[in-house]
Amino acid sequence: MNETVGSRQANLSRLLRLVHLEGPVSRATLTVVTGLNRSTIADLVGDLVALGLVEERAPDPSRRVGRPSPLVSAHPGVVAIAVNPEVDALTLGAVGLDRTLRRRERIEMTGLIGPERTAQLIGERVEEWRSDEFADAAITGIGVAVPGLVRASDGLVRHAPHLSWTDVAIRELIEAATGLPTVVGNDAAMGVLAEHLFGAAQGIDDVVYLNGGASGIGGGLIVQGMPVAGASGYSGEFGQNRPGIPSPADRRADDGVLEDEVSRLRLLAALGRGNVDEPTLAELLRTTHSADVLDEMSRQRRILATALANAVNVLNPAVVILGGFLGMLAAHDLDGFRSAVVAHAMHANGEDLEIFPAALGEDRLLIGAAEAAFAELLRDPAGFALR
Repeated sequence: MNETVGSRQANLSRLLRLVHLEGPVSRATLTVVTGLNRSTIADLVGDLVALGLVEERAPDPSRRVGRPSPLVSAHPGVVAIAVNPEVDALTLGAVGLDRTLRRRERIEMTGLIGPERTAQLIGERVEEWRSDEFADAAITGIGVAVPGLVRASDGLVRHAPHLSWTDVAIRELIEAATGLPTVVGNDAAMGVLAEHLFGAAQGIDDVVYLNGGASGIGGGLIVQGMPVAGASGYSGEFGQNRPGIPSPADRRADDGVLEDEVSRLRLLAALGRGNVDEPTLAELLRTTHSADVLDEMSRQRRILATALANAVNVLNPAVVILGGFLGMLAAHDLDGFRSAVVAHAMHANGEDLEIFPAALGEDRLLIGAAEAAFAELLRDPAGFALR
């Protein structure tokens, strides 16, 4: 009996995950991919429909010959709340199980906010959303992408230096403010997951990801298709490495780490701008003709190239993905930037290396945080209580 229950849970999980990751999938395709027979697929899909997790619709009959197979898609009313606290803004989003970003809100900050105020703001926004456009939504929970060291075992924020958070139990604070289960993780670790599942690293088994945000530079790793968190969840802190500076004239910080030299704040200072969102910064850098800004971009690109070459030599990735302002720096001359990285790396390691800006743009961290919030539902669809 236990084997039967366990097998059904595994099959429900597999089907829901396929529909979530691949988009609308026909019953016929589910039959082929899973190896289950048609009647079993029909029963499983019926269970998922009854649970409110998927919906079925007839396909376009003009697009295939013969009897059309119903399409199964994730129910758009199932959503996760995603949160990214940063030094310049608190960004929230509602991400559907069907992979649509249903809502995004950026609350700009003029100063640092503590964890209690962060949880309060999240609670206020969730309450507002649930009384309005998400009144009929089934919310699975909240995923929080924090720029700092987050303990994998319990989501404790051990150290987020730019937020001035140390040993903060933000998960408990948010759950108390919202009544929703909450998952907390490092922002770059969530970013690489999103890019691996849906973005520029989709289908790639060995990936190095660097995230450039207002708090600095973090990183995430996919090795042989699996995320690598380290013993306690603190891997990928590339921003704290001490880079080789190609020329003494390029140095700006005394004994600085990578994120001191390659810095969003330095770019904004060169532009003469203050707090801006990512699309605005990308447009400013793309269209600038200022010699000072172009010089600063070139300086940062040179230092970033040496830092990435070290990562390439150690990890031998197939792809390097750059998010946030790092992607903007690379995109200014992507071929030239790749050549600079390869020039500093061991020849064999750089031969087939590809470098891309994050394909999911400013949504990458929210999508990654939502995936963390969906994880338990995807693991056990029948046993998860939607709220």
